Amino acid sequence: MPLREEHISCPEQPAGRYAWTIGCLYRGVEMFIGRQKELDSLTQLYEKGGFHMTVVTGRRRVGKSTLLAEFIKEKKAVYYTASKVGADRNLELLTEQVISALEPSISGARFSTCEALFDFMTDRLSEETLVFVIDELPYWAENDEALLSVLQKYIDTKWKDRNLFLILCGSSLSFMESRVLSEKSPLFGRRDSQIRLEPFHYLEAALFVPSYTLEEKAICYGITGGVAKYLSLLDPDASLDENIQHLFFSTDGYLYDEPRNFLAQEFSETALVNNVIEQIAWGENSLHLIADKVHERESTVLYSLGKLISVGLVEKKTCITEEKNRKKTQYVLKDSMFRFWYRFVSKAVSMIEIGRGGAWYERAVKPELHEFMGSIFEQMCREYVLANGESDRFGCFITQTGTWWGTETVDDGQGRKISQTADVDVVGLSSVDKALVAGECKFRNRPLDKSVYEALVRRSKVIPTKYRVLKYLLFSLGGFTEWFDNIDRNMVQLYTLEDLYAMD
Repeated sequence: MPLREEHISCPEQPAGRYAWTIGCLYRGVEMFIGRQKELDSLTQLYEKGGFHMTVVTGRRRVGKSTLLAEFIKEKKAVYYTASKVGADRNLELLTEQVISALEPSISGARFSTCEALFDFMTDRLSEETLVFVIDELPYWAENDEALLSVLQKYIDTKWKDRNLFLILCGSSLSFMESRVLSEKSPLFGRRDSQIRLEPFHYLEAALFVPSYTLEEKAICYGITGGVAKYLSLLDPDASLDENIQHLFFSTDGYLYDEPRNFLAQEFSETALVNNVIEQIAWGENSLHLIADKVHERESTVLYSLGKLISVGLVEKKTCITEEKNRKKTQYVLKDSMFRFWYRFVSKAVSMIEIGRGGAWYERAVKPELHEFMGSIFEQMCREYVLANGESDRFGCFITQTGTWWGTETVDDGQGRKISQTADVDVVGLSSVDKALVAGECKFRNRPLDKSVYEALVRRSKVIPTKYRVLKYLLFSLGGFTEWFDNIDRNMVQLYTLEDLYAMD
């Protein structure tokens, strides 16, 4: 993938392999760094003229509004962000935006229905395409069942041949999927495109702290989960320790209360979902164990898990070669900022409230950062393998990456065979070549030794698959011992953070 720098006005900011979208301050200068792929998609529709509709979804804080605000710059546009204030008030507020953009001379005018307002808009459509954005659509549409049907009527009867670009945006993934995108929606079949924004890749996250070491950049990615808002809070001129302490371990830090605020915005009742998240963060990954720990029925917990998945906090993880094996299904926190918060911040509230958060960080958190980063580093390595899967680097065309876990039989040192749990951090599958690569990852400052390689080879042999193992991949923060100097590099490949962050 070629490198390119997008919308970067600061000469000290290095070119990124990807572009991202966030409004932030860099050395006191506000700048926009945007998702070029998404901007290009919107621009292509806009330049065609006529009527088009795009649906934009993504979890909160991921940068949807900033993307759209950048897109409408220097364009004729009505941008309205809905609120939980009822249908009548939303209509009043939208009216203000429409009049301000299209007919400011009649400021103060009111419309009694959406139809009346949309007629007013329609009468003022011209050769220049109007971009009409309704952000946080669920806040309005959840309490106004007629809104989507009214939009459908105007799309079908009055806007279909006019120069109007309608963009509907929302953070409630379940609402957007069921009420806007599904076949049951009045708007089904009307959209020209759909954009789902995801958190940023680790390479993108690194560009928020350009002067940091690669190790520090990786940790920044880990503690923010690649979420745009959280990344924008990092001060590139402060140290890693200073950023973490201020954001998480002081009462005025944005991320100190963020999980509680996030859950309060997404859920009417937060007690159960909070308990479920806590159990997952503490290592309880199966439905049965989570339900047992929170003292609720499995069906009740499953409903909460579904909601947490829909807002992007939890994901359902399967063993890569046994995806249909229900016994090998795990629920894990997708958002690593939440992982960090529930592991380190939730238990330190009393210390933080009395101003001792810095001491807690130094004594209880900082020594554990590398261990916390273990699973995040594994994910970074899987992303690296998949991103480079079409090259000749691995000897096959990698089309899927994941993890494998199960059991293996080993010698206990006394001539007896015992069974023990085993896992492989990175499994890259090539459905084209019927081959796989297997990898192990260690985010620690000491060199990786031959025992890790030997365990990887042993465990790869018990992966239940007909695919042949082409290569063994070892990823290490701290490098490798001299034992690897003479190993056959055709079968074994060694990678460090420098390789993962290489811009090639």
